[in-house]
Amino acid sequence: MLVVDDITLHYGAAQALRGVSVSAEVGKIACVLGRNGVGKTSLLRALAGHHPISSGKITLAGESIVGLSPDKRARRGIGYVPQGREIFPLLTVRENLETGFGALPRSERYVPDEVFDLFPVLKEMLWRRGGDLSGGQQQQLAIARALVMRPKLLVLDEPTEGIQPSIIKQIGEALKYLRTRGNMAILLVEQYLDFTLELGDSFAVLDRGQIVLSGTSGEVNHDDIRRSVAI
Repeated sequence: MLVVDDITLHYGAAQALRGVSVSAEVGKIACVLGRNGVGKTSLLRALAGHHPISSGKITLAGESIVGLSPDKRARRGIGYVPQGREIFPLLTVRENLETGFGALPRSERYVPDEVFDLFPVLKEMLWRRGGDLSGGQQQQLAIARALVMRPKLLVLDEPTEGIQPSIIKQIGEALKYLRTRGNMAILLVEQYLDFTLELGDSFAVLDRGQIVLSGTSGEVNHDDIRRSVAI
C-alpha cells in the first residue's frame, strides 16, 4: 500500500533523512521507532506533503504521491493524526469531526457509527468544545477525525504522548480492530516501546536520519529493537 523508497530530505543545507525506506501493508501495523530528533517527524512531514523530499520515491497504492499537496494526499486516502493532536479548541466535537469531510465526496460526508463504537466518549460530548476535553479525549478526537476521512493509510505520530494508561489501552484496542478490518494500512510512529511491540507487524528504527534496524515481527528480536532505540 505505502512504499517509501530511499528518500532523502533536507532543511536547507542540513540533511534530515538519509536513504530511508519503509513500507506499510493493508491489514497490518508498521511501526517506526526512535528517540527525539532522529528524523521521525521529518519522515511524516514527507509523507503528508508538508515538506518536499530531495530524492527517492513515495507511492500509495502503486501511484506516486511525490509533489502532491497535503489536501490532495488526503483525497488519495492518507489520514494523518499529528503529534499534539491539533484539534480546533473552539469548535465542538461534532464540528471537529466534520473538518474531515473536506477530503470526501458529498455522498460520504457523514460520521460513521463505527467512530463512536471505537470512542464512545465522543458521542457523549458531541456539543462540547474541543478545548474542554482532556488530553486523552482530544487524542481520541484526533484519531476519530482521521477515520471520518475513510483513509486507506492511517498515519499516527506518537498517539500515546501524555495520555493516561486507560486511554492508551483503548487506542491500542481501536488500532487492533482497524487492522482486522483488512482495508487499511496503519503506520505508527512512537517512542513508547511496549505499546509498539504489542501492536506491530513490522518495525523500523530510525537513528540520525537513517534506518538502523528493520524487519517483520518474526524477523527482528524485541531485545534488538530495545537496544537500537536506546543507542
